Amino acid sequence: MGSLSPAITSNLILPAKTVHRTSFHGLIGSVFPCPGDRPNMNLLCKRNRRCVAFAEKNPMSAIDFSDPEWKSKFEDDFEKRFNIPHMRDIFPDAVSYPSTFCLRMRTPVSEEFAKGYPSDEEWHGYINNNDRVLLKVIRYSSPTSAGAECIDPDCTWVEQWIHRAGPREKIYFKPEDVKAAIITCGGLCPGLNDVIRQIVITLEIYGVKKIVGIPFGYRGFGKELAEIPLSRKVVQNVHLSGGSLLGVSRGGPNVSEIVDSMQKRGINMLFVLGGNGTHAGANAIHNELRKRGLKVAVVGVPKTIDNDILLMDKTFGFDTAVEEAQRAINSAYIEAHSAYRGVGIVKLMGRSSGFIAMQAALASGQIDICLIPEVPFELHGPHGVLKHLKYLLETKGSAVICVAEGAGQSFVEKTNAKDASGNTVLGDIGVHIQQEIKKYFKEIGDPADVKYIDPTYMIRACRANASDGILCTVLGQNAVHGAFAGYSGITVGICNTHYVYLPIPEVISYPRTVDPNSRMWHRCLTSTGQPDFI
Repeated sequence: MGSLSPAITSNLILPAKTVHRTSFHGLIGSVFPCPGDRPNMNLLCKRNRRCVAFAEKNPMSAIDFSDPEWKSKFEDDFEKRFNIPHMRDIFPDAVSYPSTFCLRMRTPVSEEFAKGYPSDEEWHGYINNNDRVLLKVIRYSSPTSAGAECIDPDCTWVEQWIHRAGPREKIYFKPEDVKAAIITCGGLCPGLNDVIRQIVITLEIYGVKKIVGIPFGYRGFGKELAEIPLSRKVVQNVHLSGGSLLGVSRGGPNVSEIVDSMQKRGINMLFVLGGNGTHAGANAIHNELRKRGLKVAVVGVPKTIDNDILLMDKTFGFDTAVEEAQRAINSAYIEAHSAYRGVGIVKLMGRSSGFIAMQAALASGQIDICLIPEVPFELHGPHGVLKHLKYLLETKGSAVICVAEGAGQSFVEKTNAKDASGNTVLGDIGVHIQQEIKKYFKEIGDPADVKYIDPTYMIRACRANASDGILCTVLGQNAVHGAFAGYSGITVGICNTHYVYLPIPEVISYPRTVDPNSRMWHRCLTSTGQPDFI
């Protein structure tokens, strides 16, 4: 069966260089960091040899490890990078108010803010601005340890703290003056309606009366589409169905036009639900608002079914995608198991990250071959996928293959086409593998009954499961807490089981990917029993 994988050493983080960023034209006329950029990885890989990955992450200053103070300097630099933007950065004299969010005092806010309920200092439900969450919780003792992420060659332990999310005792917006807007961008994802619902509910608890949805993402600003009034009554049951109450789209007008539209509409809180490209747009809007000296909070909620946002445990929709993928995998297994020399192929989402394919393979226990973008493979040759597939049919009688959509793009015809978000249009690796399998077994004179299943849009459009429903609820609440606390240009996520605020630039540098030397990928290889396909 071959070894599990080539021995792969740790990702050694060398902060001396910066990642080259190309343009992202998700918003027409604007230039953002490209969401498709990968870390600059100098991979020295050969079969059964070590592979050293030097991940050059941006932005970090060069570190002189001979300097005895390098560790404290690194920690200071990290603190500056992850300091989240606040209203007081631009408005030093910004006035704060007692929070109108207190779960011990449920009387609604009155028409006059001064007579609304003030914060209760005896209620210990507020988050201190100095609360932090530890970003990394494993202390690797060796750079050769599975999944190790080391800053220096000695794998020195360096504490990295990020801001804890939640309600603050002081807020920087009067609820009666707030007009909040929500947009959903990109493709569909399970849980969009759940997040919308919880943002609206939490805004109303603070006392906000003017809440609107901007239809069809950023495009809704350019075409001046009619706003959708939102209230608890409107959103009460939207989480019971998939899709987005507000609609989705890719692309849109340039940043200046969006900010012009926000000014015209009187919007001073914007909640943006989307992936890397959408967050790049949100960050550009935040910067433009600051440039104009406007007191507006822009808060992102990361939405990507691929689970490819940096620094976060997971993003909403991912658990549902893995769960729904089980249906397709089980169908492929039944088809393959019931046929004479049957082969079932399931293509799952994952443009640059194979998290869904990996987790779905682990969950199902029915996958024999899992192919993801992060791990190179060959179809033909003595160590190729087809050779192993022949072995499986001879020994098991059937086989099931799970492939991420971004895997094996070197085998399919390349195009220069881009979608509206600036992403390269991928070739269909699932169809290619299906055709290559049929061709291979026909040439060697052995039968093979091949079935191909692509459940992509069925998974994207379904309702969020219970796990994602909880995640969406908490993300929506914390997005509102962050905006009222005066933060802008941030996104909310879950890190080491705790909810945190992160500056948008730090999470959009490049997609988060599966580490081929991680324990989770090793577990997947153990489950499938597949060899190296190189």
